[in-house]
Amino acid sequence: MNGMEEKRMAADKIGIGMPIFEKLKILSDAAKYDVSCTSSGVDRQGDGTGIGNCHAAGICHSFAADGRCVSLLKILFTNECIFDCKYCVNRSSNDVERTSFTPDEVCTLTIEFYRRNYIEGLFLSSGILKSPNYTMELIYATLYKLRHTYHFQGYIHVKAIPGTDAELIRRIGFLADRMSVNLELPTAESLRLLAPHKTRKNILAPMRLVQNAMAENKQEVALYRNAPHFVPAGQSTQMIIGATPENDYQILNVAESLYQKFGLKRVFYSAYVSVNKDAALPVKYQEGAGGGPPLLREHRLYQADWLLRFYRFEAHELLDEKNPNFNVLLDPKCDWAIRHLEQFPVEVNKAGYEMLLRVPGVGVKSALRIVKARRMGNVKFEDLKRMGVVLKRAVYFLTCNGRMMYPSVKIDEDYITRNLLNVGERLPDSVTGLSYRQLSLFDDQNFTPRTLQNIVAG
Repeated sequence: MNGMEEKRMAADKIGIGMPIFEKLKILSDAAKYDVSCTSSGVDRQGDGTGIGNCHAAGICHSFAADGRCVSLLKILFTNECIFDCKYCVNRSSNDVERTSFTPDEVCTLTIEFYRRNYIEGLFLSSGILKSPNYTMELIYATLYKLRHTYHFQGYIHVKAIPGTDAELIRRIGFLADRMSVNLELPTAESLRLLAPHKTRKNILAPMRLVQNAMAENKQEVALYRNAPHFVPAGQSTQMIIGATPENDYQILNVAESLYQKFGLKRVFYSAYVSVNKDAALPVKYQEGAGGGPPLLREHRLYQADWLLRFYRFEAHELLDEKNPNFNVLLDPKCDWAIRHLEQFPVEVNKAGYEMLLRVPGVGVKSALRIVKARRMGNVKFEDLKRMGVVLKRAVYFLTCNGRMMYPSVKIDEDYITRNLLNVGERLPDSVTGLSYRQLSLFDDQNFTPRTLQNIVAG
């Protein structure tokens, strides 16, 4: 009996004795703490011989309870884990119900949910069963069956486990659309404190491998049209925010460095949710302490991350050692503008594209529209509104033909701050407290074990 046959036999024995419905309930719930899944970012049409397409837009990761289309089946392969990370609900020392899917079960769920338009793709993460290589071999077997036995050509996002052999990651990279390696915590010191089994070196090694393999594959695809694509949607990572004492300036610098050195598509920020009690974990976010996940801080980091990726800001411009944390009351772009009033007001009809991007209320699309429109003539304030500029913010920082929109507007820090606070910022529901939990497939009261049995049975 060869090694592959032994692995297949071992895979068939995983999770024996538990109904697939119970497994799905446990392993989809366990996956909710992993936030680093998003739209695919890649266009890849099916070749007509299988099922599914992969589109760059329109893929989300929530199961809606009101009947809306569910796009990503977001699960763990297993919640077994040999590591004892202090912040993780699946850590080895926790007394939680454990289970694992088999490769065939993941394939069956993905295909049957896809056929019924519940999902458009798969997000597959995992705990560590026995070892990184053992677990990733099972994930490889799963993806291989999905692609070659079930001919699934939809979107697949898979998590790579640090410590896995490079060749195994390469093989998986040709089956997945996006791959991510969780950074977990912002600094090596924090990893030593809360995740002593993990090291920054082990985490960054597969990131570098994926980056290099993507670059090599690009050259190969350019030469050979039919060459297979390696992780065509790129790679991403995730950092937990609030479990350790790093300030926003440190976190943003880490993110900027990852974008520059590893070519990541996204850095995700996950507000720390207290699921364990431990002396090394922050008390203020624990149950009964009157606090909760630092969702507003997470939101500010996402806004700043957007400025880094699309608005041509640098981390040192937004924060510094004297001001290491974001303003709770103002979004990072407004806060930056107020601290740099010497650069305003900006004349709409003369300013360069990069400067327009720095004006609060002006987005990437509206800045492009302004540049195009002024080739045909002078732009006025009424034109800006039609172009999508948010004038309730921009009015303090712009002039049209040398004039402010209102004569009473003053370029004064206190005056502008007060008015921006009066206008108010629309925060997402996750920050305002309406809900921060991930919607589950089981929020649909009509979705029962019998329903799942019927789906799996076809």
